[in-house]
Amino acid sequence: MGDRVVHVSKAFQGRTVDIAAARRLVEDLFARLLGKGVEVAARIVADVQLVVSELVTNAVKYTAGPFGVALLASDAVVEITVWDTSTRAVAAMPSDPTRVGRHGLEIVTALCGDPTITPTSAGKQITVQMSLQTAAA
Repeated sequence: MGDRVVHVSKAFQGRTVDIAAARRLVEDLFARLLGKGVEVAARIVADVQLVVSELVTNAVKYTAGPFGVALLASDAVVEITVWDTSTRAVAAMPSDPTRVGRHGLEIVTALCGDPTITPTSAGKQITVQMSLQTAAA
């Protein structure tokens, strides 16, 4: 990894407008990565934004306090961590195509695999990793 690692993070107040701001943080991450000579396919950038959006939406909807996002990327992988102030357990619901809403963790798991959920003194943090490499056609 070495010189081609980029880290961005930001704490948010927990308002709905913070969801879009978190997606912009992803744009900042990939702009910085591009500045280091690492180009990532637009589809993958969109998937990372979707994952961040889903995790942040949960933080806004289900917690009463601030949350934060930390993104760490290399030329191969991005690690996404979202922390919040809730100790409420997090689990993906069983797949149900007739359910309206509450598919966020299903989407995250489909794109990243199972999240790592770590209790903290102030709440919890959820961490996932995504490959930045496109699959061969």
